[in-house]
Amino acid sequence: MADPEVVATLALALVPGIGSQRLRLLLGAFGSAAAVLQASHARLVALHGISRAAATAIRAASPADGERVLSTLQEMGARALLPADPDYPVQLVDIHDPPAVLYAWGDVSLLSRPAVAIVGSRNHTAYGADAVRILAGAVARRAVVVSGMARGIDALAHSAALDAGGASIGVLGNGFGVIYPAANGALYERMVRYGCLVTEHPPGERPHAGSFSRRNRLISGLARAVVVVEAAAQSGAIVTADLGLEQSRSILAVPGPITSPTSVGCNKLIQQGAKAALCAADIFEELGLATGLGDTAVALATPAPRVPPPDLSGLQLTLWSQLTAEPQHVDALVAAARTGAAAVLGALTELELRGLVRQTPGMVFGLA
Repeated sequence: MADPEVVATLALALVPGIGSQRLRLLLGAFGSAAAVLQASHARLVALHGISRAAATAIRAASPADGERVLSTLQEMGARALLPADPDYPVQLVDIHDPPAVLYAWGDVSLLSRPAVAIVGSRNHTAYGADAVRILAGAVARRAVVVSGMARGIDALAHSAALDAGGASIGVLGNGFGVIYPAANGALYERMVRYGCLVTEHPPGERPHAGSFSRRNRLISGLARAVVVVEAAAQSGAIVTADLGLEQSRSILAVPGPITSPTSVGCNKLIQQGAKAALCAADIFEELGLATGLGDTAVALATPAPRVPPPDLSGLQLTLWSQLTAEPQHVDALVAAARTGAAAVLGALTELELRGLVRQTPGMVFGLA
């Protein structure tokens, strides 16, 4: 039997306009979620911050709503974590506006391990891609990599952590069952299987204005340190760093060329006192982890080992192997694959959608 208090809390969390702050207000005033559902309209509107419309919506809520959410989560193999749950991440308890409900899908034990948030631009450069692979791959050998499941640096951070045999936590701005962006479908599957996805949003809820900016406080909150790889002056990654600073997290940034728009934010952070992340040892030092491993002090200029994702098809793996040395024209790839041009172009398109391959003018392809 489902815990009635969990069911009631999930039902309240579905009420429009009842975010985490109002939900905590209601729980504090009435003592339990079940009591809130049973409260009269008059008692609800008497509470400061609860409008008549909100009170009417609460009165219309039913435990059956929470039971439906719980059933959907159980079918997925996901969970709903409340602050009283022993698996609720303790590092979120003391942040500003902690989630009243945290949905988790995957290895929930990762939420209690030391973690590093690695974030950056959606429109990254090749330099940024190399930097995030080196740092995330090395960090994942000793800590969990947290990021926001967005395209670009976020997706590369998750992939690099998993490719290195480590673990990663993805913080979503939408509910489970919705893949956003659509190109991250394969990454979602890998994260559920080898990592963990978390969100404040109930299953099936699509992203909306403000959901990604609110997600940022959880990315930094789950981590002990925030590393910004590439970011413009005004970007979500900089917001995440600012929130991390408010949460007393260590802030690091990868320095970049002064001529690069995607390095302006990072260079500014360093100018303002953030630590320059030149290698993984710089990050481990902030976590209080002894380094002593040769590969953790590798400079960013050192090429990172490229490991193909384990879920590539035979043709995709052949193309990946051909592109590890240098970019190649599509004709050379067709000849190497010994198959039709249509099949090769289809496989390249799939790799490109996953952010693994980039096409440059003249039908030349290279690893992203």
